[in-house]
Amino acid sequence: MVVVAGVETARGAGECGRVPVDQVALKLAPCAAATQNPRAAVSPACCAQVRSIGRNPKCLCAVMLSNTASQAGVKPAVAMSIPKRCAIANRPIGYKCGPYTLP
Repeated sequence: MVVVAGVETARGAGECGRVPVDQVALKLAPCAAATQNPRAAVSPACCAQVRSIGRNPKCLCAVMLSNTASQAGVKPAVAMSIPKRCAIANRPIGYKCGPYTLP
């Protein structure tokens, strides 16, 4: 029984654990302007969400490239610059995310 439960957990877990990537992407609503314009101010609320999600670089990458982000008009190359624009010291520098690299 334990083995079956472990298989189900592994199958049900994605880049962001058990929470669907598109659901996590909704948490980045405060980042809307900053994901479309590299000169837009990045709000403290946006930086807090990016800091939280960015603890798992695979999750952050999946969120930035998600269907929800795409439908919201997120420009992935601009979105990938947010951790640096937030001055997040422990950001995944040089992390490859699809065709993009986090600066």
